[in-house]
Amino acid sequence: MDEVEAALDDTNLGRLITIFEELRESSQLIVITHQKRTMEVADALYGVTMRGDGVSTVISQRLGADV
Repeated sequence: MDEVEAALDDTNLGRLITIFEELRESSQLIVITHQKRTMEVADALYGVTMRGDGVSTVISQRLGADV
């Protein structure tokens, strides 16, 4: 999902995050986001950055105790 929550207000963002949390037990979700609240419920974060020489690099961070 690509920035599916970008236009949501706080109430509806909370509802979507609840759905994400329910789905994570039976599904793998890949969400592109800039929303900190969405990132906070993730098991892992992946980012793409550009180094000084113009080459893109993927960075990752696993989150949570059971990952």
